[in-house]
Amino acid sequence: MFSYQGGGSQVYIVTFAPMKGVVLILLTIVSLIVIWLCILAFQPNFDPEETVYVYIDNTTDFDKLCRQLSDTACCRHIDRFRLLSCLLHYPESMHVGRYAVHPSMGNFILLRSLRHGQQAPMRLTFSTVRNTDKLADRIGSVLMLQADSLKVLLADSAYCRSLGFTPETVKALFIPNTYEVFWNITPEAFLVRMQHEYKSFWNSYRRAAADSLRLTPLEVATLASIVEEESNCLEEYSIIAGLYLNRLRRKMPLQADPTVRYAVGDFSLRRIRHSHLHTPSPYNTYLHTGLPPAPLHIPSPQAIDSVLHATDHSYLFMVACPDFSGRHTFTVTHTEHSRAAALYRAALNRRHIR
Repeated sequence: MFSYQGGGSQVYIVTFAPMKGVVLILLTIVSLIVIWLCILAFQPNFDPEETVYVYIDNTTDFDKLCRQLSDTACCRHIDRFRLLSCLLHYPESMHVGRYAVHPSMGNFILLRSLRHGQQAPMRLTFSTVRNTDKLADRIGSVLMLQADSLKVLLADSAYCRSLGFTPETVKALFIPNTYEVFWNITPEAFLVRMQHEYKSFWNSYRRAAADSLRLTPLEVATLASIVEEESNCLEEYSIIAGLYLNRLRRKMPLQADPTVRYAVGDFSLRRIRHSHLHTPSPYNTYLHTGLPPAPLHIPSPQAIDSVLHATDHSYLFMVACPDFSGRHTFTVTHTEHSRAAALYRAALNRRHIR
């Protein structure tokens, strides 16, 4: 500060140089803090070669998550992730789920997903399986839900009834496909989702096609499971379906070998013997006319559609080709069938298949 005398009065002038210095220091400190926070929040901190996923279940604590990020997501500076997490109070609000970590992802973007429970949906694929227990094991191996909890629901008559099925027929509920679901979906929510997909699959067009055959969707699925067990050749499906429909219309027993294997409980049987044909079971179509009470397995959409679009022909009999190509010889009369069957039996004998 300095003063000067002028006009009979003394004037004081205050200099602000020291205060300007303090302001500059404060601005510098604030700038450095902002830069540091930007680095902490937005600088890439995860370097996987491709998108990976971390999983948080009811037993996962913050330390376990950090270990996942270090091991799976190639976190460069886990201490920085820990610090920002604490600043945002994330450890107190962890959400169960499956979360994506992308290459060059920053801490803030990941924490935003984690804090708000913004999961990455997963693609769940299942194909034809023998029974619902095997399906539950398959689902339980890729989702958070326990296979046993799903099996309990599928064995519960009251619960299956709420879905429109019984424990025996509930196999028909599942339409093999690829679905997007969240990893932590509950067993109940999963089955409700499958019911929705079932209704979507059995649209008015497919239901009308089933009605024209005088079959219910369950009966179509049951016949489709037999067709699928009979042949490995997709192009034969509609022919086989037409053959069994011909037999149903004539009130003839289906005499389908897959139903005998199901009744015996041995799906590895390569040769059906006369003794097998007398196995007591409602699934044995050599003993009972009409369709079995439920599908032999969960049929594929292709097999179901092959029934709905069965080939119109006069065939009533079929037997595997003696060249073991997986194809079949189709015939109209029993005499023709007997000749074709004799050729196949001779081929079995030559290969010593008992």
